[in-house]
Amino acid sequence: MRFPAARCLALTQRLRPSLPYSHPFYVSSFSSSVMSAANSSAPEEGVTLAELPKSWHFTSSLPTDPLFPTPADSHKTPRDQIGPRQVRGALFTWVRPEKQKEPELLAASPAALRDIGLKPSEVETEEFKETVVGNKIQGWDEETLSGPGYPWAQCYGGFQFGDWAGQLGDGRAISLFESTNPKTGTRYEVQLKGAGLTPYSRFADGKAVLRSSIREFVVSEALNALGIPSTRALALSLLPHSRVRRETMEPGAIVVRFAQSWLRFGNFDILRARGDRALIRKLATYVAEDVYGGWENLPARLSDPSNPDSSPLPTRGVPATENQGPAGAEENRFARLFREIARRNAATVARWQAYGFMNGVLNTDNTSILGLSIDFGPFAFMDTFDPAYTPNHDDHFLRYSYRNQPTIIWWNLVRLAECLGELLGAGPLVDDPTFITSGVENDAAAEPLISRAELLIGQAVDEYKSVFLNTYKTLMTSRLGLLHTQATDFDSLLSPLLDTMEALSLDFNHFFRRLSSLPVSEIATAEARLQKASIFFPADNEGSSTSVPDKEAYQRVADWLALWRERVVQDWGSLEDWGSSTGAPVSEARDAERMAVMKKVNPNFVPRGWVLDEIIKRVEKQGERDVLRRVMHMALHPFEESWDGKEFENGEVYKGNQEEEVRWTGDVPKVKRAMQCSCSS
Repeated sequence: MRFPAARCLALTQRLRPSLPYSHPFYVSSFSSSVMSAANSSAPEEGVTLAELPKSWHFTSSLPTDPLFPTPADSHKTPRDQIGPRQVRGALFTWVRPEKQKEPELLAASPAALRDIGLKPSEVETEEFKETVVGNKIQGWDEETLSGPGYPWAQCYGGFQFGDWAGQLGDGRAISLFESTNPKTGTRYEVQLKGAGLTPYSRFADGKAVLRSSIREFVVSEALNALGIPSTRALALSLLPHSRVRRETMEPGAIVVRFAQSWLRFGNFDILRARGDRALIRKLATYVAEDVYGGWENLPARLSDPSNPDSSPLPTRGVPATENQGPAGAEENRFARLFREIARRNAATVARWQAYGFMNGVLNTDNTSILGLSIDFGPFAFMDTFDPAYTPNHDDHFLRYSYRNQPTIIWWNLVRLAECLGELLGAGPLVDDPTFITSGVENDAAAEPLISRAELLIGQAVDEYKSVFLNTYKTLMTSRLGLLHTQATDFDSLLSPLLDTMEALSLDFNHFFRRLSSLPVSEIATAEARLQKASIFFPADNEGSSTSVPDKEAYQRVADWLALWRERVVQDWGSLEDWGSSTGAPVSEARDAERMAVMKKVNPNFVPRGWVLDEIIKRVEKQGERDVLRRVMHMALHPFEESWDGKEFENGEVYKGNQEEEVRWTGDVPKVKRAMQCSCSS
């Protein structure tokens, strides 16, 4: 039985509330570049690459490409014969990376090294340098053609810009192995991007350019540092003998990246398109048992699914065989799996909205089953606040604009629900042998399953909205320096702020950071607020005042500051503690505490498009290397007031560049605001 797509359309539309667009719902040497973490006097933690525990659960659990049933079959095949074609009945193909000549390791992320469990000094070894470009295959003996594991590329499909695109897959990504951090026990799948042709490369070359690789390397780690779930970037290598044609001829590169899973909605899309019921069930079971760690880790049924906000957070620990809910609305384990995927994606898109991040291409093949930010192309952080902004210059209908991201992620979830619809709708019959083998073969028998699935998906959209809004409220409450959220804050404080930002073209992240440094004592009077309003307006490229905003613009910001000050005083202490509107003395210690708290959630640095363009030019055209170390350090410590000369957690006194820091955290040059780029970015 195929779950009917037409009956899902109404469920997609349920996410579009009647809200204004301002509402938040829419709303120089190699060694210096990569070795800074190894030069600390602190004892080195981690293991070597050889000691790092490795596994291949994905390839041992799921069916391989029948053309290459074993790694040896693939390895004996000439590399140029493992090219684009349709792969059926499989979730991956064994495929080795291309050999690279004289690769140059440009940079490594100290945070990624720590989280995966490697010693910082490991980046100095030939073992590491050769592995991160695919020249050395871990777990495989090329002489005996044997070993515990072998590299692979995934098969998946996807809806791109709302249209079915057929088979896609890892066209330029090849996974090497799964690693487990010996200290934390966290398992990651390690993958190369730009390592050569696979059966899923379609009409492309399987390569990645330096430009896009730098962008992904930096933003992956920046998002993680901001607390936004993301895939990670371990290292970046230049391929000096590789020239890649995109808009022009560009140098090739490889990013080695990792994630707890690289599975995405598209893995299910391709199976549904091909009518592979058995493999959909097998893959869903793998996701629950291997990726999520067991069915019991999924959320139990809400006490009132029709009103998620009135229900406490779902408990966990429900046995796989247990069904919950009344007749006709039973939630089986696959329903719990879908809800968990929806909850995770809702929380992630809420974080994107709170920090003004846009992926740029939220196709179903770019949407993670773990709710990770994944596959970075024309992404961007918001400069001047514009809900209609999209960083993708091919997104002519603004499908992936800032304000549409929450709705698009739900649209993608409905596509996933169509794939899982039969399993959701089966309810307590999901383990019936006849259902497993044959499904439902006539319309009369199918109708109760379809009705149950529609009901559960309809409840899931309410849960998705609830998780999204609650996560967003929590984040924005923190960004505004408030300790508690009030029900009226959206209408009385946040929406007016976003309306003001949009109307006056104010910078989204700069506003919150500058608000974090504003003492309440300095805005106690109307006159003082009018004066202070100027700090939220940018200066022009020459450093003088811009086409100076008129008094009405300053007054609009000043009026909002009055609202904000009142809420801060209400939230942090009594008027006697904070001073009245007449300018009575303020508790400086209490105010300093509030500002310090705000600076821990409002970044001073985010990797904006113009900054990344400058870095790309300096690395590619001018041969700089140390600039990568500096931008990565700022990305990994985004909340600092300054970086140069400061001692960080490993005891190292960081050597930066003050001039860069001031420019990169200052006003965005007029001509570089709201940049757009292509999907090849």
